[in-house]
Amino acid sequence: MPELILFNKPYGVICQFSSHELHQTLSNFIEAPGFYPAGRLDTDSEGLLLLTNDGTLQARISHPRHKLEKTYWVQVEGVPSEEALDRLRQGVDLVDFVTQPAKVERIDAPDIWPRTPPIRVRKFIPDSWLAITIAEGKNRQVRRMTAKVGLPTLRLIRVKIGDWEVHDVPPGEWRKLTVALPPTPRVERSTPATAQSSGGPRERTTGTLTRSAPSAKPGAPAASGPSQRSGAAGHQGKQPGGQIRRHNTNKLRREP
Repeated sequence: MPELILFNKPYGVICQFSSHELHQTLSNFIEAPGFYPAGRLDTDSEGLLLLTNDGTLQARISHPRHKLEKTYWVQVEGVPSEEALDRLRQGVDLVDFVTQPAKVERIDAPDIWPRTPPIRVRKFIPDSWLAITIAEGKNRQVRRMTAKVGLPTLRLIRVKIGDWEVHDVPPGEWRKLTVALPPTPRVERSTPATAQSSGGPRERTTGTLTRSAPSAKPGAPAASGPSQRSGAAGHQGKQPGGQIRRHNTNKLRREP
């Protein structure tokens, strides 16, 4: 069965195993040959990073089409207004793309580990904590979202990916799990004849992936039974002017 590592990434660690001249990397904390990150986490962010030794599980976690939710605790500068929170919830225009709707709520300051180095503190400007859950993960997205609504991010901690949480893993530590890989979504396609009789493509799926069957062309005969191969080599029967039969050489011979 696939295995998964839950790693609580400290601030300043790069999500790679190869060495870096300025920062610590995963190799400074994890010794597990064959495991690779499923997704990424910015160098200046902290919290949950998943690694796996299974390519299929890695794709299930990191590929955008699976829309796996990720929850972040975000310390921001200032006190958010309801208008700012609603903008985050509805989607923020970041020029190059508009974010999808997010789950956003105020939370009390969590009881968590201190950051090294500590955040920048401004004496006369208060700070607040938010819990933000998104189902996408573009580059520095959460930081850009909060900055766009006037709430610069001071500290960002990812606490949850899907059903996996980091709460019981100390910073710089990791825990290995054996997981049951969910079955691959199965796609059932309707035949062109079925699609034509219903007036268009039909979709039948069992799982999260959906694919439409191609529409039958107008006037085309409906397919039934095993597929038929075209061409002389796959055709048998009588033709005008004589009878055609197949030989071992796969050539056709006409008899008068």
